[in-house]
Amino acid sequence: MKKAYLLLIIFLFLSLAGAHADVAIDSKQDTAQVNLLNRQGFKIRFTDHEQTIAKGQQALELAQKLNYIYGIAEAYRVMGVGEAYAHNSTQAIADYLNALSYFKRAKDLSGQGKVYNNIGNLYLELDYDQSLFYLQKALAIAQQLGDNKAMAGVYLNMGNVYQQKKNFNASLDYYNKSRDLYLKINDPSNPIIILQNIAIIYYKLKQYDKAEQMLLVANKQAKSKDYNTLIAKIDLTLSSLYTEKKMYDEAQRFTDEGIGYAQQTKDADMEAQFTYNSYQLAFHRKNYQQAMSYLHTIYVRDSTLQADMLSSDLALMKRQHDQQEKQRENELIIERQKNDRVKFWWAVSASGLLLIVIALLFGNVRRKAKTNVRLTELNSEVSRQKDNLDRINHHLEEIIDERTRDLQIKNKKLSEYSSYLSHQIRGPIATLKGLMNLEKEGLVDQQECINMMNKCVSDIDEKIIDMTDILHDPKRTSF
Repeated sequence: MKKAYLLLIIFLFLSLAGAHADVAIDSKQDTAQVNLLNRQGFKIRFTDHEQTIAKGQQALELAQKLNYIYGIAEAYRVMGVGEAYAHNSTQAIADYLNALSYFKRAKDLSGQGKVYNNIGNLYLELDYDQSLFYLQKALAIAQQLGDNKAMAGVYLNMGNVYQQKKNFNASLDYYNKSRDLYLKINDPSNPIIILQNIAIIYYKLKQYDKAEQMLLVANKQAKSKDYNTLIAKIDLTLSSLYTEKKMYDEAQRFTDEGIGYAQQTKDADMEAQFTYNSYQLAFHRKNYQQAMSYLHTIYVRDSTLQADMLSSDLALMKRQHDQQEKQRENELIIERQKNDRVKFWWAVSASGLLLIVIALLFGNVRRKAKTNVRLTELNSEVSRQKDNLDRINHHLEEIIDERTRDLQIKNKKLSEYSSYLSHQIRGPIATLKGLMNLEKEGLVDQQECINMMNKCVSDIDEKIIDMTDILHDPKRTSF
């Protein structure tokens, strides 16, 4: 019965452990799905920023269900990247700050560095000093980790900042550092961006031929990899360059092409920049009516943009509220999961302790059984030794009885010997005393006296020998 109970407990324990293992396996598969969604979203940032945001949201929802801190952090970062490419700076910074908070909870330095780099890039159009502040923090982390890819990204963004500040020498220096690292790690996209940015520097320096050559190479490379957002940016610069060179047909061609890619990527800000380029092109061609039409479009867009910004702010407030509610819900889920884990491990611990107690009891029963067997053997041995002692005692009693009887006989003989000796020896001794007295008086011949004395002594000796024989002869019981 005890063995059956023990086996039942072990079976229950193994079942619980197996169930926990299945949960762990499923959880591992789900976290891999989160990581996959984040990678897919980040990869298509140049092609479709809306899909980048959507993939990040899918990853975030799954990661929150799993309480997968790293997955939550990276999902927020990917969403921030998508919002930045969609020019929604307010939402992008909110996503980046959330990502930074979760990366700190996960104690992931690499993730923190990426977010600092993203925030620095976001401040590029707003505040150069703030941009450099965050980029320097990102660079320090990348250098601490020895992460070439992260350092290359920071150098690229720092080059962009110094380009905006019109410090072209510093900008080129950072671009070259970035390109060397990207080529070292075989990065496919960022060297194209660097080439385009260097071309923009030469464009601003009015070295149009050199800028044109670099932009055409960058355009070709971007098209080979279907980087639609990047193609649109390159086309925008080429459009401006050819307008300055008075190559209006080429300017128009790249303007039309760029508008197509901007519409394909749903980049309204990029479309607006192409509208301004179209205005510049029409003005240079002295087509003033068309130029006025483009200006009207720009005015309407700015008015609409102002209204959209207000609507966007309201929508952002609502999203923040929803996000806070979801955060509270996630915290409750996390707390429940913690409680469930605590309960599970308490159950496992109780089962383990129960198994230990049962094992101890089982061992105690076995030890008691062995002890009882040993005690039985010892009792049998004691019984055998007692029987031996009883036989020995009985034998000793017989010996004592025999010795007692022998002593009684000898005591009797001694008593008889004493009486006999007193009787038998007294006569010869009295004769000797008489002879000695006669010899002193001179009444007997000396020789005759000596002979008679020898005879008395011999008689005494014979009596003594005879008594000794009688005393030691068990067959004789009297004198």
